[in-house]
Amino acid sequence: MILGIGSDLIDIRRIEKTIERFGDRFIERVFTPLERRKAESRAERVATYAKRFAAKEACSKALGTGFRKGTFWRDMGVVNLPSGRPTLELTGGARKHLEALTPPGHTARIDVTITDEYPMAQALVVITAVPDKS
Repeated sequence: MILGIGSDLIDIRRIEKTIERFGDRFIERVFTPLERRKAESRAERVATYAKRFAAKEACSKALGTGFRKGTFWRDMGVVNLPSGRPTLELTGGARKHLEALTPPGHTARIDVTITDEYPMAQALVVITAVPDKS
C-alpha cells in the first residue's frame, strides 16, 4: 500500500548559486557525508547535489512533514543499493515519522527516481508498506 508520494523539480543553477554563496556551510548542512563524497567525485558535482536536494524535498513531501516537526535535511540521505537502485536512508526525525506512518506487520520501502536535464533536476519518491514475511 502507498503511504506517501512526493516529487520535486529544481533549477540546478539555483543550487550552483547557493554553493557559490555559502560553500561548505550549505553543503555540510544539507548533505550526508556519503552524498558529499559521491558528488565531489563526479564531473557534474552541482547536478549531483541538485538531484539529491530534490530527492530530500520529495521525501519530506512523501512523509507529509516538510522540513519541520523534527525532520532535518541530513535525516534523509540518498544511497544506492548493491543493484545500483537509489533509495533513501532515513535517520532521526525522518525515521520516526516513517515508523509512525508504517502499519504494524509491514516494512516501509522507499523508491526514488532522480534525473537531470540541465538546467533542471527532478526527483520522485514513493513510500510503500510491504507486508512482513512471517
